[in-house]
Amino acid sequence: MFTGIVTARGRVVAAEQSGDRLKVSIRSPYPDLTAGESIAVSGACLTVVEASHGCFSVDVITTTRGRTRLADLQVGDEVNLERALSVGDRLGGHFVQGHVDDLGTVVGVRQSEDALLVDIEVPPELAEVTVLHGSIAVDGVSLTVNAIPAPGQVQVALIPFTLEQTTLGLLRAGDRVHLEGDMIGKFVRQLVAARGQLL
Repeated sequence: MFTGIVTARGRVVAAEQSGDRLKVSIRSPYPDLTAGESIAVSGACLTVVEASHGCFSVDVITTTRGRTRLADLQVGDEVNLERALSVGDRLGGHFVQGHVDDLGTVVGVRQSEDALLVDIEVPPELAEVTVLHGSIAVDGVSLTVNAIPAPGQVQVALIPFTLEQTTLGLLRAGDRVHLEGDMIGKFVRQLVAARGQLL
């Protein structure tokens, strides 16, 4: 479980494909990562398989590659990082599972006074659970839905701190991003759908 509050940016130092296995190594500022620990890499919950000398490695399985852009990572790329939530930690964002639902596409980026507004096209199943001023995770960053500019789109407003501390300041129109819909909204949708089938 995560909060969507990114605590570091990492840099890919290796991406090795061997048969069906994709092993990605990332340099990070975390000195005490251990094998078996969960870590969110741009919003995708992965397991640390090796950790030493300021780097850690993760395996990106076929299922994860199918719903993320992690297979496209190249040496030098930056990623958002968040370690798993500890009991007693402050919950500054919202509950984020690290289970990327799907990819979205940035359709517009513009500066508006003190915020960078980013419009993102989202899949229909995520649009259904997204509400104005609700929560959404974009590349692992907990954000508030600032507006719904058109059906199937969400807008987020990025403050300077977020632009400095995460990779979201690099976004341009056409970029793909990892999306995780609000967990509560997804559960409510599932329960309502199941109840409708029983009636």
